[in-house]
Amino acid sequence: MSYCVNPICTNPENPEHAHRCQSCGSKLILRDRYKITQALAQGGFGATFIAKDISLPGEPICVLKQLRPMATSARIFEMARELFEREAKTLGKIGDHPQLPRLLDYFEAQEQFYLVQEYISGSTLKQEVKRTGPFTELGVRNFLTEILPIIQYIHDHRVIHRDIKPANIIRRNIDKKLVLIDFGAVKDQVSQTAIMGGTGQTQLTSFAIGTPGFAPPEQMALRPVYASDIYALGVTCLFLLTGKSPNHLGYDPTTGEINWREHIDVSSGMVRILEKMLEVSVRRRFQSANEVLRAMAVEFHRDVLSQGMIIQPRTVIQAEERTALESGGSSGADPQISKLAEAIRARKARASATRLPATRLNQTRASKSNVVTMIDNKGNSGAKMKKTPTQWDAEGVKTAYIKGRRDFAACDLSQLDLQKANLAEAIFHQSKLTKTNLQGANLASANFGRASLIQASLRDANLSKAYMSYANLEGADLRGADLTEAYLSYANLRGANLCGANLTGARVTDEQLALAKTNWMTVRPNGKRGLF
Repeated sequence: MSYCVNPICTNPENPEHAHRCQSCGSKLILRDRYKITQALAQGGFGATFIAKDISLPGEPICVLKQLRPMATSARIFEMARELFEREAKTLGKIGDHPQLPRLLDYFEAQEQFYLVQEYISGSTLKQEVKRTGPFTELGVRNFLTEILPIIQYIHDHRVIHRDIKPANIIRRNIDKKLVLIDFGAVKDQVSQTAIMGGTGQTQLTSFAIGTPGFAPPEQMALRPVYASDIYALGVTCLFLLTGKSPNHLGYDPTTGEINWREHIDVSSGMVRILEKMLEVSVRRRFQSANEVLRAMAVEFHRDVLSQGMIIQPRTVIQAEERTALESGGSSGADPQISKLAEAIRARKARASATRLPATRLNQTRASKSNVVTMIDNKGNSGAKMKKTPTQWDAEGVKTAYIKGRRDFAACDLSQLDLQKANLAEAIFHQSKLTKTNLQGANLASANFGRASLIQASLRDANLSKAYMSYANLEGADLRGADLTEAYLSYANLRGANLCGANLTGARVTDEQLALAKTNWMTVRPNGKRGLF
């Protein structure tokens, strides 16, 4: 299909090979190279389309943005042109960042202005929340950690985005990175405040002032500052946590603040971060993205083991942990065993200090696990109850991890394509990963205790410090894998391909390695290369 971009066209859809609109007669190929195929969004001052660049091999897809000035006078039209040229200049200035769309072209045709930008394939965070549900607190923290440096980058280039919201943040399909899009409301801070007067400023910025509910009061009053983007980012966090827009959450009629606290369940540290991001008074708000990052480091830099002692949302203490307690204090014990034993003792000491009951229900609630186990305060397991297992697909696993989930114990993940996935520190205890593709995946410090990895592809995977005790790796492809300091005690390595793998400091015996395939590029636990 060819799409007509004439704002007054009553029937813009045309056949694939048409050169002029059958309804209004307008040319369908802009600048003899851009063929519009789909309308994305339209508003009072512009529209966004998907187009093909037919002048290039393969006809790559791009995004074409049209500014519609609807000029009633020559002065208004010149102001629209100035806004257009300023946006093109801004996009050209900041487009070198890998998580911002690049400006490919800009031009004027038939009193309409056009920007051509890189097309980002992926889903917006608004679509993601609608599809998979709200984020966890950890998911929002990961989101802020990734998006704040992007915002700091545009602020360092003296640009205010002015329309940060879930619909303008895309998770790119190719690498799952966040991309900040839609700079239709950008404002060049220096050129406007230094050159334009108050009247000119109001007239120009009245074209686009952001999205009501996400934009703070000073921006709605046409006086945006860098901290305005911080407020919009805070509102975006509320949406990610609740799945609700600020208008659905409601406002305090006295202060004008969003009523959000009763709708979310997060730590006190996150509450303090959100409170300062969402300050109605711009003076009391965080003034920069870097300031938010520093505050996050202060609030969340705490020992994970000191959190959540009343209910443990992790897998139960296994037999190898009890073995660690028995052998961890002996002289010459393995450092990893000693470290594990020390952690378990510390955990039990804290539990005793908080006077937990002798028996508690330890349920792996976030893990889709099929086992719930009763544990007493000596680490002895009791009766087990079966739960119905949940089916997983590759995208579900990656999305859950991105949103904060780490526990995938006792899950059936067999034959999933998780190539190059980031699953560091995830728990796969007793999980089924038979023939699962984990090639090039980041699995550093992951827990594969007693997991089935038969014929799994772990080629070039990062398994440094991974816990793989009693794991079944028979026939697994571990060529080029990083297994430095991995814990492989009692793991089945029969037929596993360790050619080129790095086992420096790994906990594994010669007897185990004798069952595996190795070559002269394999690095032994002592750091030397050669056959075993």
